[in-house]
Amino acid sequence: MELPLSPPVKPMLATLVRALPDARGLHYEPKWDGFRCIVFRDGDEIELGSRNDRPLTRYFPDLLDPLAAALPPRCVVDGEIVVVTGEGLDFDTLQNRLHPAASRVRRLAAETPASFVAFDLLALDDRDLTGEPFTERRRLLETTLDTTPARVHLTPVTDDADVARDWFTRFEGAGFDGVMAKEPDAPYQQDRRAMWKIKHERTADCVVAGFRWHKDGRGVGSLLLGLYDDAATLHHVGVAGSLPAKRRTELVDELAPLRENALDRHPWRDWAEAEAPGEPGGSARMPGGQSRWNAGKDLSWEPLRTELVAEVRYEHVQAGRFRHGGRLVRFRPDRSPDSCTYAQLDEVAPAELTTLFDEARGVGRR
Repeated sequence: MELPLSPPVKPMLATLVRALPDARGLHYEPKWDGFRCIVFRDGDEIELGSRNDRPLTRYFPDLLDPLAAALPPRCVVDGEIVVVTGEGLDFDTLQNRLHPAASRVRRLAAETPASFVAFDLLALDDRDLTGEPFTERRRLLETTLDTTPARVHLTPVTDDADVARDWFTRFEGAGFDGVMAKEPDAPYQQDRRAMWKIKHERTADCVVAGFRWHKDGRGVGSLLLGLYDDAATLHHVGVAGSLPAKRRTELVDELAPLRENALDRHPWRDWAEAEAPGEPGGSARMPGGQSRWNAGKDLSWEPLRTELVAEVRYEHVQAGRFRHGGRLVRFRPDRSPDSCTYAQLDEVAPAELTTLFDEARGVGRR
């Protein structure tokens, strides 16, 4: 490829904030829940790059023809790969697309085709646009991207904070992460946190049913969390991680008493004792299993007696699990484990994505 920007290109990142910035002139976009992807096109050649330099082209062959029809002949475009269903964005299905077998990749491409949402233009023809202000990059993206082909979309943008707040609430049920805020005059800054993201966050009280060691082997890396369903079955719903180094060490001693005889009546005993927890893409409620992102990552876990309750901050729930890793707020000795049920989780009705796609084509743009 002979482009002004050659792969790999590090995407521009965002800083998490708790409230929507409301400064004059800011531009807002929905935060899509998929795989960040920078597309490089030079004539008939198209390459899909990820934020961690892992090529995505082989996993999404179904996107090559739509992108060839939608993009200008020579360009570099920043965007998101998503899978859209009748109930919104489906990250679990998207994640299943990362399969090592070529035959499985072809089958999944036909069964669960992906879409691409464009939100920034980094290069056009022989012109490097990363030094241009966002408003100019957006203008060029709007005038050069053809959204007529199926499964290629232009993300909506607004400079009205009230519209952004409406998106934040209205499209949560469709699986969106939240809202992005960008400076109109800002250049594109690779690998820099030069914009803001506002994400949905809530708390839930969960049963602590086990833990994983930190990769350095000297502390607790994450807590395995469970919630009871109406039949009193404890399901694995995710983990609480990102623990400070001091807290990781403290938890080793705090959890030690709960490790004694932990498997005697543990609800996940069969999983803990299994020699092979399961292959990727297995039960969504299983605490073990190989990571799709890192085949060598150790996902083994240590069981704990299910007597401890933790208040955990989470973003949203998909398919009965926390979509992203949660964060430990505090332990709750005042709560009994059997009170930790799915009933406490907020459930938001799915929203229609067609409305948002209409906005991306200019309907309702402010």
